[in-house]
Amino acid sequence: MIARIRGEATEALLWRCQTRVLEIVAKTCSRCVLYDLLEAHSLSADAALSQVYLDEGGAGVGLRRAIVVPDSHLAYMARLAFGGSDHRIFYSDIAGAFKWLEQEDSPCADDPIAAHERQESSVQAQH
Repeated sequence: MIARIRGEATEALLWRCQTRVLEIVAKTCSRCVLYDLLEAHSLSADAALSQVYLDEGGAGVGLRRAIVVPDSHLAYMARLAFGGSDHRIFYSDIAGAFKWLEQEDSPCADDPIAAHERQESSVQAQH
């Protein structure tokens, strides 16, 4: 699944995003998420810590997250936000993020929903 965050990444926005991600996880049983922050403007330390608290409450347990960022500031904040989980940061490299999510040891390696989303993303990128 792809969670795209655009503009100001506030605590409220992260909470809504997490809620939606968990709803989709519950429906699909997919445990892999690509967070696309390429169009995010900023992420404060408070907002990043709010993600930590969401995860500490049990939400997000068992998720594998690839986080795509445009710069070092968002990379640092994403590390704060997701540091306690199975995650990896990618600098503007969506293809690399997908590849990491597909590795043999990944819970997504045989996920048919993830494979379908990758195929759709590839088709969109070609147009």
